[in-house]
Amino acid sequence: MPNTGGPELHVGKLQKFRLFRPILAGATLRERVIACLGALAGITLTGLICGWFFGEGPHIPLIVAPMGASAVLIFAVPASPLAQPWPVIGGNTISAFMGVLAAHFIPDPVIAIGVGVSLAIAAMSLTRSLHPPGGAAALTALIGGPAVTSAGFLFPLFPVGLNSVILVVLGIGFHKLSRRNYPHRAVAAPVNTHGTADRPAPLRVGFQAEDVDAALEALDETLDIDRADLDRLLRQVELQALVRARGTLTCAEVMSRDVITLGLDGSAEKARHLLITHNIRTLPVIDGAGRLAGTIGLRELTLQGAVGLRAVMSEARTAGPDEPVIGLVNALTDGRTHAVVVVAEDRRVLGIITQTDLLATLTRLLSDKTFAPSDPVAPQAA
Repeated sequence: MPNTGGPELHVGKLQKFRLFRPILAGATLRERVIACLGALAGITLTGLICGWFFGEGPHIPLIVAPMGASAVLIFAVPASPLAQPWPVIGGNTISAFMGVLAAHFIPDPVIAIGVGVSLAIAAMSLTRSLHPPGGAAALTALIGGPAVTSAGFLFPLFPVGLNSVILVVLGIGFHKLSRRNYPHRAVAAPVNTHGTADRPAPLRVGFQAEDVDAALEALDETLDIDRADLDRLLRQVELQALVRARGTLTCAEVMSRDVITLGLDGSAEKARHLLITHNIRTLPVIDGAGRLAGTIGLRELTLQGAVGLRAVMSEARTAGPDEPVIGLVNALTDGRTHAVVVVAEDRRVLGIITQTDLLATLTRLLSDKTFAPSDPVAPQAA
């Protein structure tokens, strides 16, 4: 019987093909397809628009080569700090200016290209516009040929600056259509909503900001990720580890099913009456088809006054019935959310999980007691 190599050979083959796997965390086939389509639209339209401005001819390039690298960042890794609008526009333009400056004052081309790229990195660092294609923009200003040389100090603005602005504008439009976040905005860290000096509840336990800083210092490497995103990633890792360890209990097993709701055409007075009568903090608001439209609490009613529900209700925090209840820890400890509404795919209200429900569940889980689906669960609580 021939020797097929067994598990060791299989692992070896997998290791060889690791070179062909995406090297970016979170990269998926869908994301790469979107990046390709974005680059196609962005680069093509940038060239067409610049051609309309300048006219086609050898006197000046319609689009410079560094825009290809900028397109990779804008469309393939839009969350990168290096791909944001100011680094793209400022980094390319400032770097091109450094290249023109080096070419103007240094006659030796070999020395000029080294000095130009070096100045570009320094200038981008000082102006917080670090953008890798900026190095190519500086080189283009130095070795771009007669068309670039004749443009002189206008080259950083036309076409480099104009190319960059157009590409960024197109990137913003494309990502908006594809429902992606660009320019990237990091999710705000939890804040204390009670007006006291204490840290928000999620930040009082686990690792602290200084721990992240110390880890970065110990690694002694520059990472291509926003500091706030890194903090959020690590906290999500903590939550995923908790879900993996204690995540067998689903929202459907814990939720209160007899949910007190109010129709969208109801009044603020009726909402206040239901909240006080049933001693609850969060009241789901449903539309005529029984789908969740939002939530309302005494705080919203107090701040806004007795007006229509549409003006005062907040966006609901939701979860699916099959999601692990442990995954609601972040939502129910953010200082603002008192309950998570469990909904079906069509947003029909199936149940609700309050902070009290979560606390009771965690107490049972952490004490290692068996929690059967038939066990009684606290009603929709305050």
